[in-house]
Amino acid sequence: MNQTSIQPLRATLRLQFHKDFTLDDAVPLVPYFARLGISHVYASPLLSARAGSMHGYDVVDPTTVNPELGGEAALRRLVAALREQNMGLILDIVSNHMAVGGSDNPWWLDLLEWGRLSPYGEFFDIQWHSPDPLMSGQLLLPFLGSDYGVALQDGTLALQFDASKGEFYVKHYDHHFPICPMHYGELLKPDEQLNAEQSEQLKFLSDRFAALSYQTDAHNLAAPLQKELTELAADPAIARVIEQHLGAYDSLKPEGFQNLHNLLERQSYRLASWRTAADDINWRRFFDVNELGGLRVERPAVFEETHAKIFELIAEGLVDGLRIDHIDGLADPRGYCRKLRRRVDSLSPQRHLPIYVEKILGEGETLHRDWSVDGTTGYEFMNQLSLLQHDPAGAETLGELWSRHSERPAEFIREAQLARQQILNGSLAGDFESVAQALLQVARDDLMTRDLTLGAIRRALQELIVHFPVYRTYISPRGRSAEDDVFFQQAMDGARKTLGEADWPVLDCLAGWLGGEPWRKRPVGRQRKILKHACVRFQQLTSPAAAKAVEDTAFYRSAVLLSRNDVGFSTEQFSAPISDFHDACLNRLQTFPHNLLATATHDHKRGEDTRARLAVLSERSAWYAEQVENWRRLAADLRSDELSPSAGDELILYQAILGSWPLGLRSDDQPALQDYAKRLWQWQQKALREAKLQSSWSANNEAYEQATEAFLNRVLLSPEGLPLRSSLADAVQAIAAPGALNSLAQTLLRMTVPGVPDLYQGNDYWDFTLVDPDNRRPVDYPARQQSLQAAPDLGAWLSNWQDGRIKQGLIARTLNWRAEHAELFGQGTYEPLEVLGSEAHRVLAFARQHQGQYAIVIVPIRCAGLLENSATPQIDALRWGDTRVKLPFAAPEENLKGLFSNAAVTNHRELNISAALGDFPVNLFIQTIHT
Repeated sequence: MNQTSIQPLRATLRLQFHKDFTLDDAVPLVPYFARLGISHVYASPLLSARAGSMHGYDVVDPTTVNPELGGEAALRRLVAALREQNMGLILDIVSNHMAVGGSDNPWWLDLLEWGRLSPYGEFFDIQWHSPDPLMSGQLLLPFLGSDYGVALQDGTLALQFDASKGEFYVKHYDHHFPICPMHYGELLKPDEQLNAEQSEQLKFLSDRFAALSYQTDAHNLAAPLQKELTELAADPAIARVIEQHLGAYDSLKPEGFQNLHNLLERQSYRLASWRTAADDINWRRFFDVNELGGLRVERPAVFEETHAKIFELIAEGLVDGLRIDHIDGLADPRGYCRKLRRRVDSLSPQRHLPIYVEKILGEGETLHRDWSVDGTTGYEFMNQLSLLQHDPAGAETLGELWSRHSERPAEFIREAQLARQQILNGSLAGDFESVAQALLQVARDDLMTRDLTLGAIRRALQELIVHFPVYRTYISPRGRSAEDDVFFQQAMDGARKTLGEADWPVLDCLAGWLGGEPWRKRPVGRQRKILKHACVRFQQLTSPAAAKAVEDTAFYRSAVLLSRNDVGFSTEQFSAPISDFHDACLNRLQTFPHNLLATATHDHKRGEDTRARLAVLSERSAWYAEQVENWRRLAADLRSDELSPSAGDELILYQAILGSWPLGLRSDDQPALQDYAKRLWQWQQKALREAKLQSSWSANNEAYEQATEAFLNRVLLSPEGLPLRSSLADAVQAIAAPGALNSLAQTLLRMTVPGVPDLYQGNDYWDFTLVDPDNRRPVDYPARQQSLQAAPDLGAWLSNWQDGRIKQGLIARTLNWRAEHAELFGQGTYEPLEVLGSEAHRVLAFARQHQGQYAIVIVPIRCAGLLENSATPQIDALRWGDTRVKLPFAAPEENLKGLFSNAAVTNHRELNISAALGDFPVNLFIQTIHT
């Protein structure tokens, strides 16, 4: 496919594809995306995923494009539509894991069928040599809805025969557990119902299946035998005999119970209750999800097989960039990225395909520059913007309010550490034990450390991980890098504070083994191998431990201010000065100038405009504290009992309502309130279970959940809840306009600072969503297409700002200016500009400059005080007083050209904010200086 017409990467639009929004559904939208100013569509995973998947990360067949999305033909149609607009396609790919369990992943089923004899035996990250004798050589399958013995006793494990494939398997609801063909012999016994020829045929085939146990090429030899079995089973008499013989394995009968158990015991897997996974799992999962199995993509065969279709699409010119999901799950992220870069460059030598990694950066952490990637997906930019928009003055008041009512710590770091302890002792206990056992082997391999006990290693290891400040380190054969060592030593310092002194020497040993002593200095062979294995396992544990503890636990337990709880945020920080934002932009320009810039993702906990509105509470903390006291009084009579919901859950609910309350929703609009209540309960039930305090996914507290749902419904739907409901609606009204101003500011900043702006689907209008699946709801594209076709009308946009057209207009105007001045925004320098005057602390300004052309960006920061009682996000020009920004060039003869109007520059090379922001809440000026 011709690539010459594809425009440079300038702005991306993330689309979530699934069965209800297919590739063909996106085709007619492409012209709209182009008019909006988008250069590349950034697609969720498109390879074949589990049926009904709403996200695509549960891939079952990486060799094909998902037929539920329209298949490869639909992908070609979408790319053709993109090419007509000179647009490109960035594809999200999943290198870390596949969907397992069920009956739809052929690689996984072949692995279960043959164990280590399967060609896929080394594809999945399995620990075949378990220290547990019951697990030796077997794969734990924690997919049963009850204990194994109970499942047998209840008959929910049923031996079945698929005549069309010549396969035997055990069915358990949606799961298929294949029987190895080596054991088919006992299942194909002749019967007196058959004639001599039929009996001879069946016996002959049975003997050959039994002989597979003694043949080295059993896997290949089984296929033609199964084909013969299919042909034999076409005979109704033989099929009937086979089915009747299965009755001998009916576990509802004593003899059948023992027969089925004996058959299952000889398989390469061990069936077990889903509850055993946390403690006994002997294969790596994605986090703690049993249905997602980790891949060993560091192995060349796995890399080639899992990427074959992706490489084919790249070579054909259908894909113009890649996004790598969960890079920290891989054994060697650096090696993987560099290998991928070499392959991509060889497949497409005439153009540069950007590669982005989904990477959560901790405070002070930067993406390693030797990975050969173009940057991250931009979670850290969300954090930088959020810190900018929070007023430090509100931290103490909001922290005291939270801890007083909830009786939980205001310090997020403490909440996160408590959650890590719980996760390591709970859902990731098996993974933790695997690392501890690996370290024990390292200890036993040295006379100087062989007396270290497993218990001591466990204690030191747990405290080290609990205090880990980043997701993971990247240990190489040369050990830890200087950058990684900074974070490792922080974890060591924290661990020493909580460990008894008797365990400090063990901690020092861990520091040496886990990158302090390069494994390449050890002799080639067992010593080096077990040390490398321990390092890899350790790094693949710290990442999910951090994610599960922070994103999926502590974020739902701590609510000093929910706008500071989101993926990639350094939540222990409440705010940051403007200078920090400038520094981050300068650093990005120098290191990863084409890094993606996101303010919303498919993973976020709250929509970008939900967070922007909640950030206003940091400026109005005293007022908010008064509101909370009043709301709790009004809520007293709406409870089923005094304990449900807890004070903490009640405060979290109030913040969720303040952030997500739809613009224009009246407190007496019952139909709209009912829809909103359903959305909120879907969020709150997930929040309660993720928090793991009153309820959890593994042990639902139905009484508490029902009482909490009843409380929510009384607040939002009942007549007696009207006083509280009205007060909440009034509070939303009080912060809505400054929240919208925050939103417009973050929107303009995302599109003008160094980097590539990424727009999440639907966020060209306001985004007051909550966590998924709420943030993946259908988008009303017809309304957006219609409003973009209309001529800009600032007066109508401002007076009707609630409808979202003002945000769409800002996006379209700015992105189209980016297209007109691509080099200025793509390559231009970044210069913070000095702001003077009475309200200087409320303004952020900077310049982008390239070959004499300037872009001047001016946005208000923390301006709730200037918008008090305002019905729109537009600050009255008089409120700015003498506030002005110093320009980096001499005053031109003509006025500066702004987004929607011009502004005059004073003789002192200064631009008055009252003029710059007189007609629109934020502004961008373009000026060419002729020398």
